[in-house]
Amino acid sequence: MLGPPGAGKGTQARYIVDYFGIPQISTGDMLRTAVKAGTDLGLRVQDIMTSGGLVSDQIIVELVKERIALPDCVNGFLFDGFPRTIPQARAMLEAGVDIQYVIEISVNDDEVVTRLGGRRVHERSGRNYHVIYNPPKIEGLDDETGERLIQREDDREDTVRNRLKVYRQQTKPLVAFYKGFASEGSGIVPCFASVDGSGNLDFIQCKIREVLLR
Repeated sequence: MLGPPGAGKGTQARYIVDYFGIPQISTGDMLRTAVKAGTDLGLRVQDIMTSGGLVSDQIIVELVKERIALPDCVNGFLFDGFPRTIPQARAMLEAGVDIQYVIEISVNDDEVVTRLGGRRVHERSGRNYHVIYNPPKIEGLDDETGERLIQREDDREDTVRNRLKVYRQQTKPLVAFYKGFASEGSGIVPCFASVDGSGNLDFIQCKIREVLLR
């Protein structure tokens, strides 16, 4: 799944894994699984991480292949946050890791800023509110404790717009990358679909389900 921060990828990912009964796999999951299992790759990754180095795309792709060979992936899997860049996507193709579908959750920048910029959090409990969509009973205060709500640094407008800038630079090019392959009709590349993420939740889930059940 592709899409900017605040597009609702997490919500839709949970829906997909529940509906199809498949695991959601993130880069962090893969690293932890390999290290915990004590595989050769896991030990290599552990050494790199312990020394403060960066895990290469090649090693990550090897980890992907190792992870999706596990029994819980026999009926499919959902990648979460990977690949993030075109080199990672190319490495996946070259390694023969088949992705059937790529879904972009499309939301414009102003909507993302409204969604994330309006979030407020009760720091001790983690309870979430939104000044527009889910406001507390008393403005600025937690419903249960009456304590003041905070706005996380990541949700401030300047931070959100910077995150959107990083997304456009690093990850958005994957949309054009996968669109290009999809237009060629090659059997080894995924079907690409863009879904408007600014609508009703049930409508968005319906459109995603239509794509995945084709």
